[in-house]
Amino acid sequence: MLNNRVDTSELIRIVDAVANEKSIDKELVLSSMEEAIEKAARTRYGQENNIYVSINRANGQIELGRKLKVVANATNDQNEISFSDAKKIKKEIEIDQEILEPLPPIDFGRIAAQAAKQVITQKVRDAERERQFNEFKDKVGEILSGIVKRVEFGNVIVDLQKSEAIIKRDELIPRENIKVGDRVKAYCYDVKRESKGPQIFLSRSHPQFMAKLFKLEVPEIYEGVIEIKSVARDPGSRAKICVTSKDKSLDPVGACVGMRGSRVQAVVNELQGEKIDIIHWSEDPATLVINALAPAEVQKVVLDEASKRIEVVIDENNLSKAIGRRGQNVRLASKLMNYEIDILTDQEETEKRQSEFKIKTKRFVENLEIDEMMAQLLVLEGFSSIKEIDGAPIEEISKIDGFDPETAKELKDRAKEFLDVESKEISNKVKELGIEDDLMKHEGLSLGMLLTLGEKNIKTLKDFADLSVDEVIGGYDEVKGQRVEFEGILQNFDIAKSEAESLIMRAREKVFK
Repeated sequence: MLNNRVDTSELIRIVDAVANEKSIDKELVLSSMEEAIEKAARTRYGQENNIYVSINRANGQIELGRKLKVVANATNDQNEISFSDAKKIKKEIEIDQEILEPLPPIDFGRIAAQAAKQVITQKVRDAERERQFNEFKDKVGEILSGIVKRVEFGNVIVDLQKSEAIIKRDELIPRENIKVGDRVKAYCYDVKRESKGPQIFLSRSHPQFMAKLFKLEVPEIYEGVIEIKSVARDPGSRAKICVTSKDKSLDPVGACVGMRGSRVQAVVNELQGEKIDIIHWSEDPATLVINALAPAEVQKVVLDEASKRIEVVIDENNLSKAIGRRGQNVRLASKLMNYEIDILTDQEETEKRQSEFKIKTKRFVENLEIDEMMAQLLVLEGFSSIKEIDGAPIEEISKIDGFDPETAKELKDRAKEFLDVESKEISNKVKELGIEDDLMKHEGLSLGMLLTLGEKNIKTLKDFADLSVDEVIGGYDEVKGQRVEFEGILQNFDIAKSEAESLIMRAREKVFK
């Protein structure tokens, strides 16, 4: 066992210095050195040798040698040793075992030393990048602070001391002016492992950036007494935040506002003057939508939890307040609650109810061959489709004034007969339209839906996968500053937004897998 011509005490001091300076594991530096020495030894003694290197962790002694396989008669001097020669080195040895043969010490020549340095440098650099990634991946979801190092094509590069981060142009607050040298706070929403080091992505427009700022400013949120339930932002313009308190004696809205508005003002200043509405959370969606649309006064709320839609009735004088400038107020309230919010005036609501009543009545009269009075009674009792009549028990229908069990049975028979005929007709039309099997077999689409899609030239699963949720169920758009409703292809089938999202996502998974 021989030592290379290296000052072993100096070696340990170098290892300690590198490990401390780069904040990496001392063991990793030592293993990097072993690999570097092994590389130099292969250059000196031949690449075909099975070189081994070991540095004593306590005193820095270097053990250099090669591994040889014990065979009866050696034919390859670089990797084999005869059994008789092996017995001279180690008495207790068997054939097919490995024996370690010490090699003479080597001098690190210029090329070997350079190669060794490259190995150590690369290993240390890789370890430093891994340390940085592990350190910052745990900071996802936190606010980070740093100095603006440079601005490239609208993207801001931030120096976090131990690494760099990027705030993309679309993650900045609109119209804010950030210059080189400024100290900036931002929300860390993602960290990716890259070959050149961790890629850290920050945002100042993310809704959670505002939530985390409130956590910094309001001790009750930090301590968990007050909980932030949801956040919606129009960055740089307006935001809404829902809060609730676990302590009934504590007003969560007042605590977030602070004395003379000091707490909320600190957040507003960081967000470049963004106006913030702090709303008291309620488990009841109807109460929450009233709070979320303040300062507008709500007269009536019609809730459809299945389709995640809320219809809000407001008098004419409060309409502009509820909708807000360019629909901003209702849009933020909708994001906050994750509900579609439809705002109607008294007159619009009356006209809508009357229109729906007439349409349903006419459908029953024409398709079930009953008189108008009977159809109106069915609608007033809450029946909105022939399918509901088919599925209702006879006892439920016969409770309606003017309906006896015999009439109820006849009505159900007619409903079933109509649905059977309609199903056959739709099935034939679907085939005629040339709708492909992949769309026909997509779970969740009824024959009626397929017919409607086919009539709109949506005939393959890819056609369906290319649709947006709004194109399927309808939504709202802004035209010349006015909030305008537009129809969806399957709007008449009462599909919930979450259901439409699921249908589209499953189609995309099949098409683009």
